Amino acid sequence: MKTKRNILIAFILNLAFSVIEFIGGAVTGSVAIISDAVHDIGDATSIGLSYFLEVKSQRQPDEKYTYGYMRYSVIGSVITTLMLLFGSAVVIYNAVVRILNPVKINYSGMILFAVIGVAVNFCAAAVTRKGDSFNQRAVNLHMLEDVLGWVIVLIGAVFMRITDISVLDPIMSIGVAAFIMFNGLKNLKRVLDLFLEKTPSGIEIERLRQHLCELDGVLDVHHIHIRSLDGYNNYATMHIVTDADSRKIKQQVREELKEHGICHATLELEGSKENCGERHCHLEFEQNCESHHHHHHH
Repeated sequence: MKTKRNILIAFILNLAFSVIEFIGGAVTGSVAIISDAVHDIGDATSIGLSYFLEVKSQRQPDEKYTYGYMRYSVIGSVITTLMLLFGSAVVIYNAVVRILNPVKINYSGMILFAVIGVAVNFCAAAVTRKGDSFNQRAVNLHMLEDVLGWVIVLIGAVFMRITDISVLDPIMSIGVAAFIMFNGLKNLKRVLDLFLEKTPSGIEIERLRQHLCELDGVLDVHHIHIRSLDGYNNYATMHIVTDADSRKIKQQVREELKEHGICHATLELEGSKENCGERHCHLEFEQNCESHHHHHHH
């Protein structure tokens, strides 16, 4: 499984590197480097975590988890993101303290560390670039931020060396941290949508319904529910009213759903004379193509 191996490599690179960074930050007196170190340690921990959760998320469905383990990977993404947000807050706090009490910085050492930082993180980012889980995306986001953070530190260090304006150092670290927070919150929202069973983005229920109603032999479609387990695989359940051959109808419906990006579907078929027991339940919000149904209330 490539995703897992990539995450592991990224983890080892990051952990080793963040130790070097703390030393570098202490030696050069740069809060920007220290803030990158905080960030990287947070990353490394969350990547380690992601690794275990990614491994778990690959397991096949069983009796305890009938939907499979995909959400474990998503939880990895949540924890990773929360750690990032926390790390960024710490960094911003330290930077503000540093703006109030400036400190002498060794610019040459800072430049050297920044060059190494860009190189190492670039490798890690390249390694985690391919992959298809939210978890992997969260990890890759970390990596790209690290590269970006180091590029900024490098430019800043060179600039400070020329101008000796040392307040740039904490200002840079605030910039990087704010950027990370912004992305982290965006990621968190996507994940929350999954847990709230929001209809996956890119799927319009009303349009899907019309397409299904147009199929030959389909009289009505209702109770359409679409959810995603991991942000990539979409599952659907629905009731289809038809008097035609059920095998043919099911095949047609599944093909139509595939075109809408839904590969797993549970279909309930009803005859036009049947009265769907749930039809009058208060959750009903879809208007049905159902002028031809006559319901008998008891």
